Amino acid sequence: MTIRLYDTSARQIRDFTPLKPGCVSIYLCGATVQAAPHIGHIRSGLNFDIMRRWFAYRGYDVTFVRNVTDIDDKIITKAAEQGRPWWSIGYENERAFNDGYTALGCLPPTYEPRATGHITEMVEMMQGLIERGHAYEADGNVYFDVRSFPGYLELSRQELDNLLQPSSEGETGKRDSRDFAMWKSAKPGEPTWATPWGPGRPGWHLECSAMAHKYLGSAFDIHGGGLDLIFPHHENEIAQAKAYGDDFAQYWVHNAWVTMAGDKMSKSLGNSVLVSEMVKAWRPIVLRYYLGTPHYRSMIEYSDDALREAESAFARIEGFVQRVVEKAGIVEPSAEVPLAFAEAMDDDLGVPQALAVVHTTVRQGNSALAADDKEAAVARLAEVRAMLGVLGLDPLDPHWAGETDRGEDLHGVVDTLVRMVLDQREAARSRKDWATADAIRDQLNQSGLVIEDGPQGPRWSLGPR
Repeated sequence: MTIRLYDTSARQIRDFTPLKPGCVSIYLCGATVQAAPHIGHIRSGLNFDIMRRWFAYRGYDVTFVRNVTDIDDKIITKAAEQGRPWWSIGYENERAFNDGYTALGCLPPTYEPRATGHITEMVEMMQGLIERGHAYEADGNVYFDVRSFPGYLELSRQELDNLLQPSSEGETGKRDSRDFAMWKSAKPGEPTWATPWGPGRPGWHLECSAMAHKYLGSAFDIHGGGLDLIFPHHENEIAQAKAYGDDFAQYWVHNAWVTMAGDKMSKSLGNSVLVSEMVKAWRPIVLRYYLGTPHYRSMIEYSDDALREAESAFARIEGFVQRVVEKAGIVEPSAEVPLAFAEAMDDDLGVPQALAVVHTTVRQGNSALAADDKEAAVARLAEVRAMLGVLGLDPLDPHWAGETDRGEDLHGVVDTLVRMVLDQREAARSRKDWATADAIRDQLNQSGLVIEDGPQGPRWSLGPR
């Protein structure tokens, strides 16, 4: 058993060898909390939640750190636009992110540090870099000297001579335009902290280098984030950490985007779909299926049609689970997932291939139900629950309890009304009035109900919208 992951720095899939046997340490760049999350943000959390679950299934002790960037240019700009304190903006949106992660079934991280809680560690790192000749102070700013670090740009594979380094207002005194800010001098109305170089606030890149060092030490296994973070964020993290003396991340894993009309979903482009709105229109477990089951390195093109397809696909899984439970009661997950599922997950978290095993097992289980083979149906459900548990999609998990029927309070009322109509249909069938029986079934289908005839009589469920 060897888990293999695509390492962005190597541009190839590599066997995963942990620094400490039996343990895996993961740092994921989390939320920048200037606004509420859209589904593109949450996709990253879902992808790495599945990674974390798979490592745990394989017996690893997982330390998972997902940071919160609660101070940066965007947050300060939003605060000025809205006439609110910067920390108010950050905290409100941090809660919105956590609500989104929780709604879609992400396990809480081992640690979730905020940038503003780690200024001391950032100052220590800057002091060390200045002493080593990799950083310098100018006009109250502290910059990293990119030419002092020979490995700069190895992750993004750019040419230094062609580099355009993003910068913001007030970054004066640079020796080279390609140097990047680790600390920004105080500006009127902005939050500041005291440092040996004067009051100011941290740069985005420094925050993650300092927090990763704090919680995972000088070397850790996996650093994750979206493709858009490769440059400048992750490239600059590497430069700071390695110049400071850390070995830093051994593997770099990046998830692809959610797109709309081919463009990355983004607040700045005005094409984002907020999680808070999506969970009102779609069941959260269906959203998790939609966002979590494509391969993490594949783009997802958002559309209502794609969501409806995901809803229909998950309904087939859920229907099988419900039918076996009705026949045999609650079935516990099997201790091991099927071999084909495990092989797919070991191969760079091949969730699409693993999901194909889930659907194949569901079909086998449905065939067993049709043949009234209760033992085989129960065995297939045990396997399905084990696989869905790894993916965070087990409808019998307590997290999703009460979510599957879209309104527990109304379920009894609807069931009574549907049963009355089904009794009329059964009466028509008993007198061989097939036209009336079919018409009743068609009307129920048009209303969004799926009717299935079985040995114990008809049963209904909510179909895809």
